[in-house]
Amino acid sequence: MYIVDGIAYAGDRKPVLRVTGVRPLNDFRLWTRFNNGEARVFDFKPLLKMPGYAPLSNIDTFKDVYIDYGVPVWNNGDIDIAPEYLYENGVSDLETKIG
Repeated sequence: MYIVDGIAYAGDRKPVLRVTGVRPLNDFRLWTRFNNGEARVFDFKPLLKMPGYAPLSNIDTFKDVYIDYGVPVWNNGDIDIAPEYLYENGVSDLETKIG
């Protein structure tokens, strides 16, 4: 159990996951390093069909990724993706061929 702002929660408190490093890779993949020390590779291609991520189908736009407050963003912060989503749906960089 843990308490935040006077509210008791069951279970253990999970640390906030943040991206500490990001690099665009070939074929619309994104390499990310997290504040827990792990690195993962996320395949962005399936998300490019979604209207919110469609601008990233331009490879130059996709490559302009940067980190803002622990979150990968594009287009001056208009497009972002949750670190938790990248972590849960990414593959360990040790398991992938980076390039």
